[in-house]
Amino acid sequence: MALIEARGLTKRFGEKTVVENLSFRVEPGKVTGFLGPNGAGKSTTMRLMLGLEAGEGETLFDGVPYRELSQPTHRVGAMLDARSFHPARTAVNHLRMLAKGAGLPLSRADEVLEQVGLTPVATARPKGFSLGMGQRLGIAAALLGEPDTLILDEPANGLDPQGIHWLREFLTRYAAGGNSVLISSHLLTEVEAVAEQLVVIGRGRLITDLPLSEFIRSFELDAVLTRTSDAEGLARAAAEAGGTVLELKDELVVVRGLSQRRIAEIAADHRILVYELVARTSTLEAAYLRASAEQTDYDARQVEGIQVTA
Repeated sequence: MALIEARGLTKRFGEKTVVENLSFRVEPGKVTGFLGPNGAGKSTTMRLMLGLEAGEGETLFDGVPYRELSQPTHRVGAMLDARSFHPARTAVNHLRMLAKGAGLPLSRADEVLEQVGLTPVATARPKGFSLGMGQRLGIAAALLGEPDTLILDEPANGLDPQGIHWLREFLTRYAAGGNSVLISSHLLTEVEAVAEQLVVIGRGRLITDLPLSEFIRSFELDAVLTRTSDAEGLARAAAEAGGTVLELKDELVVVRGLSQRRIAEIAADHRILVYELVARTSTLEAAYLRASAEQTDYDARQVEGIQVTA
């Protein structure tokens, strides 16, 4: 087991501060999602954590900085760039080289290739791999030392549906074994499927560090959509019962703060005919977009029907 504690991480490039006084924890036994807009400082933060960037602050793995770990490959496995391999070396030899350098048995190369589903291409050169296969090879390299901590930057990037399903199950099992997992990703549905905790940053600063379910609930985006014969009457009754009317249009009423059942009871009490009653549950995507709306440096906007970059 390994508790990760990032404390006051700060990185400046000249006059630009890309990570600023960033602190958070990654607890054992769960997957922590690490989110932020492009340019938010996620990759730089991960490099700071592993001592690959010089900066301020510290990251402790069970109280010890990475550079002071006696057997770092047994403690921390990382994938920050899945395409870091020699183009002329086969996949298995690439992993054997890494195992040899870390003092690990060469047999670990074959074991991790099996673990990530790359055994059929063990003797192929990775330069011909697809993006998804390269991701699997990068994860295999991170697993060589059987570490109790994984730090993965965009691990689902390029994976096909089968690969994404495998990654979900693997990360869930890995964390359930008491290990710590930190993953960054732009695929919010994948983070929502596996993460219990969420760290969100914007412009290098912490936006939130909360359990995923609490983060989603905090934006109060859940609502009940109702189509009815008397939208105005139902809206008035729902408001009197403590609900908040978000939308009122023709036959449609959208109410926040009341359950589906309570809306149905109110409609029945007022003899209002209901055609449709649907709970609209908030998602990580909706909550994340709300949280990061003011933190995006590179934004796509619609101008006269043409998509342009601001």
